[in-house]
This record gives sequence, C-alpha cells and structure tokens, in this order.
Amino acid sequence: MRVTLITGAASGLGWQLARACHARGDALLLTDIDAPGLAPRLAELGDARTHGLAGDITDPDLHRQLVEACQARFGRLDLLINNAGITHRSPTVATTPAVFRKVMAVDYHAPLELTLAALPLLRESRGQVVAVGSMAGWMPLLGRAGYCAAKSALSQAFEVLRAEISRDGIGLLMVYPSFLDTPIDRNALGGDGQPADHARSTIGKIRGADWMAHLILDALDRRRERLFPDRGSWLASLLWRLAPGLYYRKMSQRFAGEMS
Repeated sequence: MRVTLITGAASGLGWQLARACHARGDALLLTDIDAPGLAPRLAELGDARTHGLAGDITDPDLHRQLVEACQARFGRLDLLINNAGITHRSPTVATTPAVFRKVMAVDYHAPLELTLAALPLLRESRGQVVAVGSMAGWMPLLGRAGYCAAKSALSQAFEVLRAEISRDGIGLLMVYPSFLDTPIDRNALGGDGQPADHARSTIGKIRGADWMAHLILDALDRRRERLFPDRGSWLASLLWRLAPGLYYRKMSQRFAGEMS
C-alpha cells in the first residue's frame, strides 16, 4: 500500500488529490493550516488508512511531526505532494515586505524544507516527490511579483534537487498549472496582507482542480519529470522568451486591472 503525504489538503487541488489517491488505495497523511476545514475531509474519507495533522506548513516543527507521523502510523512514505500555496494580487510598489515574506515562506521555503526532512523515508521507499509550481514561475504577471518570484525559486531549487536525489532512486515531478478554480485565488492577499479586494485577471481557460489532480497522478504513474497541462499558458511562456516585448504588451493589457 502506497503512503502519500499531501499538504494543503483541506480544499482545492489538495483535496482533489486526496480523494483521487484514496480511491486508488493509498494510505494518506493530510495536512492543512485550516484545522476546521481539514476535520470534515478526514471524516468524509473516514477509515484507518487516513490520518490528519493540522498546522502551519512554514513551521519546521510541523515538518518533523509529519515525518514522524508517517513513520509511526504507516512505517513508510512513498509519495510527498507539496501542494500548499498562497498568492497575492497587488502592485509591487504597494505591497508590504511582510506579504512578500509570507508568500516566499509558504510557496518556496516550506516545500523545500519539508522535502528535505522527508528524504530519509523517501530513500527507503525509492519514492516520489511532487512540487506544484505555476506558469507564473516562468513568465511575469502584473500584480504577482511575490508569487512569480516564489514559484520561480521553487522551480529552480527542485530542478536542481531532482538531479541530486535521482541517485537515490527518488523521482521528482514538477507541475506547472496555469489558472485553476481553487481557493488559493479566492484567498489571495492584498498588498497590506488583508484579503485582496479585486477579482483576478487570467490568461486562458480556468480549469477544475479534479481535472488537474488526475493529470498529476497519471504523470506520476509514468514517472514524468515535468507536467505542463495547459497548452495556452505554455505557449505564453515561450512568447515571453522569444518575443518579450510583445509578451509585455499583451500581458500588460490583460492584467491592467491589477494596477488599480
């Protein structure tokens, strides 16, 4: 039986991943900062092969507790899915340093540090790691400086990590979604750290989290290294590299509302 640890599992993509993994027979350790939201999810799955531990994913003590819980409850860890994330919608010059630090802590430091803490168990199982990045890590978007920076840092760190841990037989899948219908954008921070007060701007189609979850599991089964599920966003990232001036004009028009 595969043992899977999922962060940010109480809602959105994390919850859809939990449902899909549970349906295929995985034992699950689910974590989320939203303890009241996590409890009914655990009750819905409701069996001995599902365990939950609420807490702040940026807390190193939680990382230790999660690894220890995997060992104590299941005796192993086969798959770590770093899904928890946070974003902001605010012009760079109108965003407090605290917001930038929080986004970087959740989206970059936490997944890297949790993965490092889990490596001893993953080496034993020759398991797999998933890091949920974003196409925003590949191309600039107005009003998302902190998020773009954090997802870019995540991508670069995990691309290096893949080469290093492959020697131990550990696989690493980087996922680069575009715009999904999940609470991460509904809970976006404004520049002052309070909830953002304007709707998000988007490029391309907004996809469902269940659609994304099944693509991720299929990519894991195939031992793929990267997943670019949205062709439109992938092409936009190429435009940024091949014709940055044109990309800037198009992006600035599309995301003009972010500067209000």
